[in-house]
Amino acid sequence: MSNSRLLVYTLSGVIFCICFIGMLIYGYKTFIIQTEKVESADYNYHFALIAEEADNEYWRQVEEGAKKAAAEHDIYLEYLAPSRANNDKLLKLLDRMISAKVDGIIVQGVPGERFVDLVHKGVERGIPIITVDTDVQSSERKAYIGTDNFYAGKLAGKAVIENTTGEQYVGIVTGRYNAINQQRRLEGFKHVIKQTPRIHIVDIEESNITAIGAAQATYSLLKQHPSITMFVGTSALDGIGIVDGIQEIGTYKEFPIIAFDLLPETQGLIREGKIDATIAQYPKKMGIKSVNVMIELQNNDLLNKEIYTDTKVIEKRDLSSLKYGGLK
Repeated sequence: MSNSRLLVYTLSGVIFCICFIGMLIYGYKTFIIQTEKVESADYNYHFALIAEEADNEYWRQVEEGAKKAAAEHDIYLEYLAPSRANNDKLLKLLDRMISAKVDGIIVQGVPGERFVDLVHKGVERGIPIITVDTDVQSSERKAYIGTDNFYAGKLAGKAVIENTTGEQYVGIVTGRYNAINQQRRLEGFKHVIKQTPRIHIVDIEESNITAIGAAQATYSLLKQHPSITMFVGTSALDGIGIVDGIQEIGTYKEFPIIAFDLLPETQGLIREGKIDATIAQYPKKMGIKSVNVMIELQNNDLLNKEIYTDTKVIEKRDLSSLKYGGLK
């Protein structure tokens, strides 16, 4: 064999080896996902909290309460949520946590058979699952922690009646049409006002649980229905968005507004007289209670399957006496 041919074979072999090694390295980095391992020995339990939307201020308060309780009991709490509210993505996260065999799952309830089936799958595998904020009673969830949403809607209806006189034509801004908690709040609201003939619901628009969406919904309602005399918002950012939407349309007319939840910005708008009242919840307490209930479920079942946290009407005169900051 000539020297030139030997050199060619040698170079070809070297190039082949380099390419093969490079392919192995590329394949490893591409298809092997490094994950931060949580040694179970470091914690008593590993719980997952699956929220409706990752950076929603309300859910961050639920997370804050849950992590506070988890730290007190040496529990690893994993917080997961879609970047934007999306039931399909939330259900995928639920399925993933079931497959990960965590010790317990705290999750917002989602309508539909897929949620029911996933809860059944988790329970079959010995993973207790509880719903928070939104319940699905038809599922095998071990408990529900949160607001009695029908009652909260009734409180909103009473606030409308007590804060207005004469005929009122109500525009409603709701978080998401397909959210069970929003549906229950609307049912409670309608239950109360049907006994007061002067209160009329004109139309309902969806905000997609964002302030911008609520502003757009308000603008649309006012454009389509000039007869509207007041607004009700049924999710955390709706009241804030309603105020923005009214300002955007450039009207000098004053509209009574009943909001939901007591975020700091909502408190400011109540102090300024731009929101008349809000239905306050306690998301941090929901988070704390959810973790404590989940700890109990590690060894015992519960007799009380529905554990309601406080709900109340907050008006301007009540702000100075609030004892628990950071309401929903």
